[in-house]
This record gives sequence, C-alpha cells and structure tokens, in this order.
Amino acid sequence: MTILAIFNQKGGVGKTTTAMNLAAAMAHNGMEPLMIDLDPQAHLTATSGVTVNSEDSIFAFYRDNKPLTELVKPLPNGVNLIPSHVELAKVDTLYRKTGSIIMRLRHALYDEMLAASGVPIVIDCCPFLGILSINAIAAADGMIIPIAAEYLAMKGATQLENTLEAMSRLADKRIPRRFVVTRYVPSRRLSAHIIGEMRDRYGPELCKTKIQENSSITESAGYNQDIFAFAPKSKGAKDYGFLLDELVESGFIKLPG
Repeated sequence: MTILAIFNQKGGVGKTTTAMNLAAAMAHNGMEPLMIDLDPQAHLTATSGVTVNSEDSIFAFYRDNKPLTELVKPLPNGVNLIPSHVELAKVDTLYRKTGSIIMRLRHALYDEMLAASGVPIVIDCCPFLGILSINAIAAADGMIIPIAAEYLAMKGATQLENTLEAMSRLADKRIPRRFVVTRYVPSRRLSAHIIGEMRDRYGPELCKTKIQENSSITESAGYNQDIFAFAPKSKGAKDYGFLLDELVESGFIKLPG
C-alpha cells in the first residue's frame, strides 16, 4: 500500500490532472485506488463529475469528525473519491491554534483501516503551505511533484524546494519524492534545455517518463472523464500508463503482496 501526495504550489502544471489520471491508470490495472481531494478549489471533485454538499465532503471530516469511510464516492472508472468542497478553506481558521491537527488525516487513514486495505491512496493537495498540505504530507508515504516543461516553472523551482523543506519540517519527516515533467513538447528546443536543468537539480528523483502536451488530456477533464476513458489510445493515456509502470517498478509505489 502507498499513500501519495500530489503537490505543487504553482498552478497550471498538471497537479490535479496527474492525480486523476495516475489514479485512473491504477484502476485500469485493477488496483481500485482511493483519491482524496484535499484542495478547497475542488477541481478534482468537479472533473470527476461529482457534486456534494459540504456535509458529504472531506470538510465534514475536519469539522464534524465524520468518518472518512462515510464520505467515499465510487466513480464509474473503478476509482473511489472522497470529494472536496469550497468550505474546506475554513480549516486553517478552525485549527490554526492547535498542533494536533497535523496528524489528523494520517491517524484516520490507519484507524479506519483505509491505509491497511491494500489499495493505493492518492491525495490531491492544495497549492499552498497550510494545515491541509501539511496533513497530506504527514499522511503520505511519497510525494509526486508535477513540473511543467516551461521556463517560469523552472524559475520557481527554488521556491518550491524551500516550500517542500518547510512542509517536511512541520510534518516532522522528509518523505521520498519524485518530480514528473508535464506539458512536455519533444520538438521544442527549450524543453530539452529544461529537462537537462531538472536532471541536474533533481537527479534520480526526476522520473524518466514525461507527460507530453496532449489535447486529449485537456479535453477529457471537460467531459468529466479520465484520459483512459476519454481517449485510451492517446499519447496522454500511454504516458500516464508508463508513469505508473515506472513508479511501481522502481518500488516508489508498493503493491500488496
């Protein structure tokens, strides 16, 4: 079993897209993963075609101590989702004076036997440092950081590393991490230059698999579908399938048995 936190503080790099399609790749391979939308923007929930009240979202877990298992919504593609709601933004205000909240999600995942269920758990983090992101990092066995193959994404790499280190200190652990290049265009000369810089900066933590810029990935979200349901033969589907294979073969994602 592996709990993965998908994080980047920069928007537009494919964080939610990666969470959705990596989980879909797992389901495509019979893993029946659980996704947790821990972002108040609730983009993962919306692109999954789910609409809920705050009482049926992850916010109810934080505000009312509602069990996580009562919030799970099965999706048609074989993925299970704990949805988010805009009210989740209130969590930082509710718990800013207490340190006990840091391990809240991790304890619940283990107490409710979700962490011991043998299925991977994918957490879509909010794009800033706060109680929710720290909860995700404290709960996770590994972190995946999507980075777009663009100049501004590389310019923000130092700030990203500072944020990751701050999160690790607050969560009292440094978890294994993998950086995934997204929006990659092989024919673009700048892309090759950026890949070289990323390889120098991140070394073996940089995944070999690159998620190529692909219109099917963008369009699939608009139809509330993952890339495997929307365009199973597209480059996007192949790339996310290869990414899952790489993470499993390297031992970053651990399968039961």
